Amino acid sequence: MICVDELKKAIADRVATYLADDNPLASRSVMDIAINDALNHVLAIDINAAFDMPRQDLSAMDGFALAKNGQLDSGSTFDIIGESCAGKPFVGELLPNQAVRIFTGAVVPSGCDTVVMQENTNFDDIKATLDKSQPYAITLSQAAKLGANIRRQGEEIAQHDRLLTVGKRLNPSDISLLASMGHKTVQVLTPLTVGLIATGDELVAIGQPLTNLAQIYNSNTPTLKALLDKLPVIIKDYGITKDTLADTEHTVKTAITECDVIISSAGVSVGDYDFLTQVVENLGKINHYKVAMRPGKPFVFGEFTDNTGNADNKRTVLYFGLPGNPLSTVVGCINFVRPALWQALGAMDAPKTLRLLAKTTTAIKKNPGRREYQRGYFEQSEQGLVVTPAAAQDSHRIKQLSQANCLIVLDESNAGVKQGEQVAIELFDWVL
Repeated sequence: MICVDELKKAIADRVATYLADDNPLASRSVMDIAINDALNHVLAIDINAAFDMPRQDLSAMDGFALAKNGQLDSGSTFDIIGESCAGKPFVGELLPNQAVRIFTGAVVPSGCDTVVMQENTNFDDIKATLDKSQPYAITLSQAAKLGANIRRQGEEIAQHDRLLTVGKRLNPSDISLLASMGHKTVQVLTPLTVGLIATGDELVAIGQPLTNLAQIYNSNTPTLKALLDKLPVIIKDYGITKDTLADTEHTVKTAITECDVIISSAGVSVGDYDFLTQVVENLGKINHYKVAMRPGKPFVFGEFTDNTGNADNKRTVLYFGLPGNPLSTVVGCINFVRPALWQALGAMDAPKTLRLLAKTTTAIKKNPGRREYQRGYFEQSEQGLVVTPAAAQDSHRIKQLSQANCLIVLDESNAGVKQGEQVAIELFDWVL
């Protein structure tokens, strides 16, 4: 069996080749998308600044913009001849020792070179008696510094500066940056199509009745859809495939022609009715089978070739086969599938799983040999971060998975943990 880290590297290496040869970013189709809908999409073009930011000198404070060549010493007096507000700049010329009332974000008049904070004048002392429709004067209560409190034109962004690059996964801050530059839409790489296949005669689609005690609802497909919700992919749900070679082969053949990536749940073990590995070998190839981890040992990474199109335009379809137990599905998707999808999508900054150290509140049993991912609940205590393992770690227990907020990661050589020892935990991204 391949170990977890080796499998991660093998998948990453294969997807790198996929990006270079099978489905390179340079040949991907692109689409215009409204920036309000662009979150988590992958940028298809470099974006440069259309103009300076700020576009002109702006005040960083509420106060007074002082005319050039004015006296800046404490006790200096300035005649106030107007106001500059956000969106309503002062228009006019200033003489030495004149000033305009100015507010944060307002344009600094061209005849001014310094903004003095309101608090550094006598304005607060006189404002109650002022009639601002009439001329008035302010006095500096402390010396002003030449050029102070001005956000200079282009000091943050200069026109033509590179803002975002191809492969950037657009986050809320990127949306803010694009909006500030007036972008209503942005070009992104077209999402990949991901096919989901659930297998098992015992499975029943949600909404249908359970007619005998051997039946269970298909929970893995909704789980995978939720786990992939933040990725820019188009999901094709192929429903439930019965445990026959013919049905399994038919579903997979259909998915090969319609998808860029196929993800299955169940059917990849060694049971008499587990046909997926046979189908993958018949229609494509298995790159890796079985990984030294618990849960999720019978994991398959493979690929197919779609020959239905132009003979010179064969497509590679990546395949991930996950075990059927719910925790195995979650662990396999988080560890292998989501990182590979982000990479295949061309994202240069795919989100990472947050790993922390925490003291365990109880002893943890483990045999060396495989990496284990145990469900746990972490919290902050007076002793720092602590984690409590779920009482039962069987991979079919859905309630414990729902109650957990992290996975306790015990490496291959670990032979058990004593109470109070530190362990690595990986936080579920939905609890952050």
